[in-house]
Amino acid sequence: MVSIDLIDKLEIFKAFTNDEQEKILKLCTTDKFQNGDRLFQEGDDAQDMWIVIDGEVALRFETPDAKPSTDESTLSSHRKDIPESQVMGWSCFVPPYKMRLSAYCVSRKCQVIKISRMQLNKLMETNTQIGYKIMRYMVQVVGYRFMQFQDEVARYTGIGMMNSW
Repeated sequence: MVSIDLIDKLEIFKAFTNDEQEKILKLCTTDKFQNGDRLFQEGDDAQDMWIVIDGEVALRFETPDAKPSTDESTLSSHRKDIPESQVMGWSCFVPPYKMRLSAYCVSRKCQVIKISRMQLNKLMETNTQIGYKIMRYMVQVVGYRFMQFQDEVARYTGIGMMNSW
C-alpha cells in the first residue's frame, strides 16, 4: 500500500501540493519482484509509469539471439536513492506507447509503484498544474537517461565522448 508519506518523499512529487499528492496517491498501485524477475519486456505496451521505491532495477536491451539478458546488456540502473533514476516507463507518454527496453530486478528484491498511463493522462488533462509538474520532471528523467546512454557508448567504444564537449 502506498502512503502519502511515501509520495511526499519521492522526488517526482516534491513540488506537489498536499491536494495534488492525494490525487496521485489514488492512482498508485505497488508490485514486488525478486532477483532476476522481469518487470516488463522491450516491445510491451507501455501501460504504466513506474517508480522504484525499494531495491534496484536494470534496464536492458534484449539480444536478437534470444539469449537471456545479462549485465552486459544493461543500459541503466534504477534505485530509490538516485532521484532521476527512480522513474521508468516514460514510453507511456510517447507514441507508439511501447517499452523501449526490458526491466529486471537486480537486487535481492525490489518494489515499485505503478501509475496507469490512462488514469494519469486523464488527471493531467483535467489538472494542468499536475500535468506540467510531471512533464517537467519527465524531461529531467529523459535527460538523465541520455547522459547515461552517452556514458555507456563512451565506455563501449573507449572514447571519452563526454570530455570532448
